[in-house]
Amino acid sequence: MDLFNQQIESSGKKQLPPLAERMRPRHLDEFVGQQHLIGPGKVLRQAIEQDKLVSMIFWGPPGVGKTTLARIIARETQSEFFSISAVTAGVKDVRQIIEKGEFNREQLGKRTILFIDEIHRFNKAQQDALLHSIEDGTLLLIGATTENPSFEVISPLLSRTRVYTLNPFTKEEIAAIIDRAVEKDEILKEMKIVLTDQAKQILIHHAAGDARIALNAIDLAWQLTVAGENGAREITQELLEEVLQKRTLIYDKKGDYHYDLISAFIKSIRGSDPDAAVYWMARMLDGGEDPKFIARRMIILASEDIGNAHPQALVVATSAFTAVNYVGMPEAQIILSQAATYLASVPKSNAAYLAIHQAMK
Repeated sequence: MDLFNQQIESSGKKQLPPLAERMRPRHLDEFVGQQHLIGPGKVLRQAIEQDKLVSMIFWGPPGVGKTTLARIIARETQSEFFSISAVTAGVKDVRQIIEKGEFNREQLGKRTILFIDEIHRFNKAQQDALLHSIEDGTLLLIGATTENPSFEVISPLLSRTRVYTLNPFTKEEIAAIIDRAVEKDEILKEMKIVLTDQAKQILIHHAAGDARIALNAIDLAWQLTVAGENGAREITQELLEEVLQKRTLIYDKKGDYHYDLISAFIKSIRGSDPDAAVYWMARMLDGGEDPKFIARRMIILASEDIGNAHPQALVVATSAFTAVNYVGMPEAQIILSQAATYLASVPKSNAAYLAIHQAMK
């Protein structure tokens, strides 16, 4: 026992795992989302239930259940599970697991699953080291990556695996995950944690499809709460904004906010107000709007609202779209700002718009 462990024991306090770890689903029926893969009758669920698995790679953004699903697969199929990160592990670690896999297969008749997080970080030699063991069934590989496997995983390894795409959680799925945590987690129940409706909406928006972000925010927020007269501890919008260190601006990329903000943006440029145009554009970008959507709308505006009063506007808007496509975020916001302020500052004419509509009529 080292000094660090002695200090923990003498303090009398047990370090709790994070809420995201405590709420990690253990069975398929508890898993939220990814119904295109594990819904009733879907390909991956059938493979798990029939125990007809092949090596696979989970491709998707952070916090969508890649690690959790791998653990569930191992548990449902009664396989021995090893988990490593490609950031810190090397060929030596892989070979040790291969030796264990050979023993399991030959002596115990048991499957060995090797889960490699961030598998795209393995170089070619490290990926090559996996090939034979996957081929002869010593290991069943489950890789997880946020990068396109077609570019980051070597072809021989891709040919031995099946790639499954995991999607960001929807707002409804994030809401269900939040509700489950508040209602089911023993610590949150014991502390009588209550999440206000506004705080919940802020949390759903801020998570942007990443369940880990939502659960980590709750985990920190509840520790800053104060018990009320009835003993309940309320997580409010203000508390969440303090925890997140950010005032969250509600924005729905497919709902009313989406159309209201793009309308305000267009009207600001049409009204020759560059400051307002940049403000509304910043609101959209902060909410996760696709920068190419904004750039496309500026191309339309350059012809519809500026037209031949300043023909160069269409050239600038089109160039901005191309540049945004080349560069990507976050630098693309500089290009968008330049184009928006330019379009807002030049003369306006809707003559071309009126002409074609009258001619069509």
